[in-house]
Amino acid sequence: MKSYTEEMFTRRIADISRESYDRRRSTSSGRRSFLGFLLSAGGASVGALLSVPLLRFVLHPLIRGTIPLSWTEVGSVEEFASASSPVKRLVKIEQRDGWRKIVSEKALYVCKDANGQLRAFSSICPHLGCSISWHDEKSNFVCPCHNGQFTADGKLLGGPPPRGMDLLESKVEEGKLMVHYQYFRQLVPNKEVLA
Repeated sequence: MKSYTEEMFTRRIADISRESYDRRRSTSSGRRSFLGFLLSAGGASVGALLSVPLLRFVLHPLIRGTIPLSWTEVGSVEEFASASSPVKRLVKIEQRDGWRKIVSEKALYVCKDANGQLRAFSSICPHLGCSISWHDEKSNFVCPCHNGQFTADGKLLGGPPPRGMDLLESKVEEGKLMVHYQYFRQLVPNKEVLA
């Protein structure tokens, strides 16, 4: 049989080893929870970074700023004052597609209306997109693809086009005719802006 002293000594050793085990366990548990926290924070950070492009894609139509209309100079008003028939002009148009910037030349016609105001018409046929040209001998516009014909003020005379020539937004600024060039949907009876 063990003596009281031996029993007390054995209990004390057991208590010390239990305390040591508990201390190691709490330290190990603290390390595990800290590593778990780091792993959770890292995962949340990566998830947040990966969701940014998705959120921009979804919210872009709501937060994008409106792009101001780009006006292109066609020429001085004096150049068109003496014109008796439509005048064809080429204007440089800048288009942006993502990171690409494309500069191209587009044809348009400048005419006077009944009040003597300058008007600019797109030279693209509203039927299938062929180039319309002015014919002095006929005194009208003709589309060579399907023989669509238009008056000098852009009204449809005949042929398959569903509407008259497309009138472009224009203004006179400091003696210069300025035009906002746009593209319109083809094969529809009403003018619809594409870009």
